[in-house]
Amino acid sequence: MSLSYPEAIVIGALQGVSELFPISSLGHSVLIPALVGGQWAKDLDVSAPESPYLAFIVGLHVATALALLLFFWRDWVRIIGGFFSSVRHRKIETPDERLAWLLIVATIPVGIAGLALEHTFRTVLGKPEPAALFLAANGAVLYAGELLRRRAAKRDDTAVIASEAEDLPPDQASDRRLARLGWIEGTLIGAAEILALLPGISRSGVTMVAGLTRGLSHQDAARFSFLLATPVILAAGALKIPDLTGPLGNGIHGQILVGSLCSFVGAYLAVRFLVRYFETRTLTPFAIYCAVAGLGSFAYLTLT
Repeated sequence: MSLSYPEAIVIGALQGVSELFPISSLGHSVLIPALVGGQWAKDLDVSAPESPYLAFIVGLHVATALALLLFFWRDWVRIIGGFFSSVRHRKIETPDERLAWLLIVATIPVGIAGLALEHTFRTVLGKPEPAALFLAANGAVLYAGELLRRRAAKRDDTAVIASEAEDLPPDQASDRRLARLGWIEGTLIGAAEILALLPGISRSGVTMVAGLTRGLSHQDAARFSFLLATPVILAAGALKIPDLTGPLGNGIHGQILVGSLCSFVGAYLAVRFLVRYFETRTLTPFAIYCAVAGLGSFAYLTLT
C-alpha cells in the first residue's frame, strides 16, 4: 500500500476545505477514494487498522489546526491571556477569561468521547456506504437547524445574542457575545462535536446548528465552531504524531509534507471565506449539497 503525490495533493486540499465547511472532511476522505476506485480505493482506506493513510491524515489535521490558529491569532492571544489571568487571580471576571474557560469546558465531552470511541467508529463505520448515509443525515441536521432557528427567532427576536450591538471591532464584539453563553449552553454546543466522530457528520456543521438553537447568529455560531475546533483538531493530531515518525509514516514523509501544505492553504482560505459568508447567509446550501451528495454516493456505491 502506497500514497502518491497526486493523491496527497487532492486529499490534502479537500481536507483543509471540508474540515471547516459544514460538509464533513472525514466523510469526503472516505467517499472520494471509493468513488474514484482503483488504486485510490486501496491506498486511501481510512477504516484499515494500520495504514499509511492514517499517518497522512494526522499531518493534515495538524496543518488545518495551524491555519485556524493563524487566522484567529488575535483571538487566541486574548483567550490565552484571559486563561492565565484567571488562574493568577483565581477568579473569572473579564469576557476573555470567561471565553477561555468556556472553550475548555466545552471541549471536555468530545475529548473524552474521542479517546473512547474514535478508533471503533473509524474502523467499523469508516466505510463508503455508511459514510454516504451519514453525509445525507448531516444535510438533514443542517436544514433542521435552520428551521429551528427561524421558529425560535419568530417567537422571541430578543433571544438572538448577535443582535446586541457593541462599540468594538467585529472580532472582539463577537467574542464578547460568545462569552455571554451559559456554561451549560457552551457545554452542549461543544458536546455536539461528538457526532462528528461519525464519518459524514460535520464538526463545524453540528456545532453551528447547536449554536443556532441556543440563540447565536450564523456569524457567531461559525466563529464559536472554529474556536472550538482548533484545540480539538490540534490535540487529536498531536496525540497521533508518533504515527508520522513510526512505521506508518515510512516512505511517505514527502507526501505528508505536500498534503499538509495543501491542507493548510485550503483551510486558511476556507475559514477566511466562511467568516464573511456567514455574516449574511445560512447553512441551507450546504444542507442541500450534503443530502444530494450523500444519497447520490450511496446509490452509486450500492448499484454499481
